[in-house]
Amino acid sequence: DKATDPSVPEENWDCIQRFCDQVNADIEGPLLALRLLAHKIQSPQESEALHALTVLETCVNNCGERFHNEIAKFRFLNELIKVLSPKYYGTWSSEKVKSRVTEVIFSWTVWFPQEVKIRDAYQMLKKQGIVKEDPKVPEDKILPPPSPRSQNSIFDTDEEKSKLLARLLKSNHAEDLQAANRLIKSMIKEEQEKSAKVSRRVNTISEVSENVTRMDELLENYKRHELSKSDQETLQALFQRCEKLRPLLFRLASETVDDDEALGK
Repeated sequence: DKATDPSVPEENWDCIQRFCDQVNADIEGPLLALRLLAHKIQSPQESEALHALTVLETCVNNCGERFHNEIAKFRFLNELIKVLSPKYYGTWSSEKVKSRVTEVIFSWTVWFPQEVKIRDAYQMLKKQGIVKEDPKVPEDKILPPPSPRSQNSIFDTDEEKSKLLARLLKSNHAEDLQAANRLIKSMIKEEQEKSAKVSRRVNTISEVSENVTRMDELLENYKRHELSKSDQETLQALFQRCEKLRPLLFRLASETVDDDEALGK
């Protein structure tokens, strides 16, 4: 609701990013997210629908293969088609929303050429005359727009790849744009893996910190002979959990040798 709030004119990137994080964290995330987003994209409020489309494109960019598999199913594609079709919401959806939905579906035919259902859905829209011609999307906008990135993003730190990408996107040759697509996919995958590592490190350090704090409290009571049987069992469980986390901490530390702040933590 916050990420698609129609009363807010600008995109709330903090909420959008947290939405993406939740999608990635939940096993049912992609399925549930698309159910919610479909409802918002079909909103009679133009700004809410446009915000929802921005969230959708950001999820495509950030939420990986599981999310891509779900958008490529007719179950979700049909919800987008309803926004365009005069049989459903096409008669009252704004032209701006319909234009954006068309651009999104068209961009996916380029971004995911292997997904037959996306191509079929788009071709059906053209056969029915709902889409008169391919949208004039700038070549460098065909891909899902990048979400706000941290300064040490792979897109910023790998100068060689960034220069190559910029050169490919300026080209008018189809093979260069396909190469740009492949390069962006590999860079996004690398970015996602990097982000997952950071998230795992932060969560592990947090769990260890909480466990150790609780163990200290219990040990203080143990010294004073004030520990109940259930607290003794809790202490033992915490100890065993910390023992299991120890080798993971060593491994995480070895992965952060070039990051002084992370290593310090």
